[in-house]
Order: sequence, then structure tokens, then C-alpha cells
Amino acid sequence: MRTATPPPVAPAGDHHDLAVVLFAVIVLVTLGITFWAGRRRGGGADDFYAGGRDFTPLQNGFALSGDYLSAASFLGVAGLIALFGYDGVLYSIGFLVAWLVVLMLVAELVRNAGRYTLADVLALRLRRRKVRAAAGGASVVVTLFYLVAQMVGAGSLVALLLGTNSAEARTWTIVAVGGLMIVYVTVGGMRATTWIQIVKAFLLVAGSVLLTVLLLVRFHGDVAELMRQAAQHSGAGQRYLEPGLKYGKSFTSRLDFFSLGLALVLGTAGLPHILSRFYTVPTARAARRSTMWAIGLVGGFYLMAIALGLGATALVGSAEVRHANAAGNTAVPLLALVLGGGNGSTGGVVLFAVISAIAFATILAVVAGLTLASSAAFAHDIWAGAWRGRPRRSRGGRGVRGPRGRRALVPASRRARGGADAVTGTAVAERAEDGEPVTTERQEVLVARIAAVGIGAVAIVLSLFAQQLNVAFLVGLAFAVAASANLPVLLYSLFWRRFTPRGAVWSVYGGLIPAVVLVAFSPVVSGTKVALFPGVDFHWFPLENPGLVSIPLGFLAGWIGTLTSPEAADPDRYAELEVRSLTGAGAA
Repeated sequence: MRTATPPPVAPAGDHHDLAVVLFAVIVLVTLGITFWAGRRRGGGADDFYAGGRDFTPLQNGFALSGDYLSAASFLGVAGLIALFGYDGVLYSIGFLVAWLVVLMLVAELVRNAGRYTLADVLALRLRRRKVRAAAGGASVVVTLFYLVAQMVGAGSLVALLLGTNSAEARTWTIVAVGGLMIVYVTVGGMRATTWIQIVKAFLLVAGSVLLTVLLLVRFHGDVAELMRQAAQHSGAGQRYLEPGLKYGKSFTSRLDFFSLGLALVLGTAGLPHILSRFYTVPTARAARRSTMWAIGLVGGFYLMAIALGLGATALVGSAEVRHANAAGNTAVPLLALVLGGGNGSTGGVVLFAVISAIAFATILAVVAGLTLASSAAFAHDIWAGAWRGRPRRSRGGRGVRGPRGRRALVPASRRARGGADAVTGTAVAERAEDGEPVTTERQEVLVARIAAVGIGAVAIVLSLFAQQLNVAFLVGLAFAVAASANLPVLLYSLFWRRFTPRGAVWSVYGGLIPAVVLVAFSPVVSGTKVALFPGVDFHWFPLENPGLVSIPLGFLAGWIGTLTSPEAADPDRYAELEVRSLTGAGAA
């Protein structure tokens, strides 16, 4: 039987220099990509939000996996496996299964029916400003939850790199990451964000493959021995390899696990930054092929994440992982230090620095995509679509009355007037039918840049309060909100002929408000040692993840709102949406 390697510590003294240099290289490369893309970028919304729609399925597949494989995947999931074994593996399974929902239900349909955001899909048949406002607001909330997770991961990573647990180091790291993500979005837009994601995804997969190969070599390919060593050094013995170490202690914890799994499986299809990726390719077929590439990359990665989590427990030990970071967010860098030769060795320091730099690149790329998605939701949906815009009876992407009184699809080029956005969104230098001026693309993009600054500032502040929470757990909350507020309204709009604007608004708020309220009064915020406010206790909701309650409420609210709506659904508009979503006729 092998014995565990002595517990490692983060590199100290002069060894910090290499890791700091690699971090600096990552920052300079990403900034270089941003300014390069910024020079190529046009001034229109199409380029800022969708990168010109000229990425190939392979490129977008890497970008999709880059958006999805966040700090929660590389740091949080492996950390949960290192601490809780089998129960941590369930996180990775939930993340992977979710992509099947995306592939089968939304990828092609969303690409055909929308233009930039989720609200565009809804607006094709539900032409109400209040629908856009609700969908845009929910998207901003979801992305804020996700942003907090990434920035907490950045703070933990850099604190480990510097060999300190000081709050000051984590705080300045969070502020720096927030500043960088604002630069990425305001300067480079979607084109820069996509290329950063592609580079990051390649580095992440390559780094994971390297660590997995070294780990298997260390155990001579004997996976059974790896699992035995992990159980031995977990502090829990055989229970580490069995269900229930984290979620099986009580009936409440089992309900919490079911709630988490529901949120992970259903939440991906409602994530704004994932949905916006489908608009960066030219056709719906390319969107589906992108999703298939992403499934392959994500599936391979999570298999390696399971091995790395087990390896961290076997070679580092659960106690040392927990000592370095209570939530387990630093398990993979510590494993890299051991696989490279241990603390003080050149190989250990080099591998530790390389993996830490890749993790940092992962965080930078994901926060850029999230910030862009949230700023687009605010500028395109809330500011231009709801506040400044007015509903129009004949806009691009809609049917017009034919000679027999039926609506017929007309090419967008024939309906656009004065350079208007011919699908569902903001018009450009055009007047609405009632004579009121509408927002120009240039104004909208300017507001999106300003919104990126504001959203970045809010994310920084929230992240400072959440530094002790596991990043995978924080992402689980974001998935719960997305599955509660965004998924019900999206599915109802695409598949329910009777769905009405009231049903859409009720569905969004009926899922969003309960999800946020239940989180606020859950053990995540108060009542436990690892809560946001550990010194007080005002929680009354027993579950850490609200999905079990909030997701059904979102669907129920949409159903009740539709049944009680004073106006009936327009069958012509639904027919137009159905034709366009299935065939791509008139799509952007």
C-alpha cells in the first residue's frame, strides 16, 4: 500500500516568481486578444453582441465549453470530490447531463427564433415591453450569481499562490479580476470574448489531460488503487466512496441533493451566456454542431475532473485540502504541486504555477462572457426594448397579412426600413409606426458598455461577502435561478400555443422571486459557520438550493397567468414562431 505524500503547502519565497510571471502572461495575452479584436470590431450591435456571426461550429464548440467549464468545474467540482467523494461526483454528472437538454430542446430553436438574448425569442410572439423587462432582469440576476462564483474562485486561487489566507489578498484579486472583465467587454465585445474562450478551453483541456496522465502514471493505471488511497486519506473511510457523505445525513440533506440535481440538469438551458453563444454562428445547423462539439469536450473534461478529485484526496488528503481552503477550491493546484515532485521541487513549482495560471485564465474568460451577457440583457432588453422602445405592429421577423388574411413570412431585407434590426429587437435609425423615434444601435452598444461597468462593480461587492463558499455550490444557485425564471418561459413560448404575455411575465417573476427569497432565508446566508453572515441566524428555509420549490413555481405561475389572461394568444404569431424556429426562415 502506498502512503500519502506529506501534506504540501503553497510555494513560498522566490518560487512565487514563476507563478506570478505566468499569471501576468495570461493577463497580457488576453488583453492582447481583446485589443486585437477591438480593432477588427465594427460599431454595430450585431458585432458587439454576436461577434459578426462568423464563427465555425468547432470554434463555437470550444467557446461554448469554455463558457461552461468555469471555475466551478476546474476548482469547485474537483474540490467537492476531494472533500465528499461520491456526493461530489454527482455535481459533475449533473453538469454533463444538462447538455442533453440543451441539445434536444433549445439549441437550434433558440438560434432560429432569436437574435441576441433570451428576450428576443419571447418577443417574436409576445410583443410586450414588460415581457422584455422581466426576461432581461432575470438574466442579469442569473449572471450576477455566476459572476460571484468565478470571482470567489479567483480570490482563493491567488491567495493560495501567494501562500496567504489573508482577506486583503483575496479582496484585491477580486477587484483586479472585476477590472479586467470590464476591459474585455467594453473594448472587445463578443469577438474578443469568444477568442479568449477558445484559448482558455484549449489550455484547460490540455492541463487536465496532463494532470490526469501524471496521476494515472503515479498509480500505474490502477484506478482501484487510486480509489482505495482516496478513501484511506479522506478521513471518512469507505463512506467516502458511498452516497451520503454530504447529502445523506438526513431527509433534509437528501431533499437538498435532489433540489441541486434538478437545478443542474434544467438550469443550463436557461443560462443567458450559454444561450447567447448560439447567435455567434451563421445557422441553426451550426448551432447544433457547436453543441455536439461542446458535449464531447465537456464530457471528457468531467471524467478527468473525477479522477483529479480522487487524486487530490489520495495524494494530498482531505484534511490538507480543507486546510488550504475550507470549500476545497484549491484541490487541483495542490494536486499539481504533488504530481510535479512536491513542495520545494522545481517540477512541483512549475506544474503548480502552470495549473494555477490555467485556472486563472478559466476565470478571466468566463467572467468576460458573463459580463457581456448581463450587459446585453440590460442594454438590449431593459433599456432599449422595455424602457425606450414601444411595441410595434409590424417589425422584422413578423408575418404580414396576405391576400387571404393570413400571415406570410417576408424576407427581413424587404421589411427593414432605414437599416432596422429586422428580427425582434432594437431598430436602427428608424421611426416606429406611431412616429416615435427608436433607439439606434450605437446608443444601445454605448449603454451596454456602461452597464458592463456597473454590473462589474456590483459583482465585486457581492463577491467580497461570499469568499468562504464553494464556487461549485455558488454556481448551483445560479443554475437554480436560471431553471426557475428562464427555462419555464422559454419552453412555454416555444411549445405552448396558448401562452400569453401575462403568462410570460408571471412565469419569470414566479420563478425568480421565490428563488431569490428562498436563498436569502436559507442556510447559505445565515445560521451556519460557512454562511455569508455566520454571526446571525434568520433562515427558515431548510434547503441550501431552492430549485425543488422555485422551479415548479415558475412553471405553475406561467400556467396560471396564461389561464387568467384577459387576452387570448395570437395563433398567427405562434405559427410564425413555430415555422421560423423549426426551419430558420427569416432568422438573423
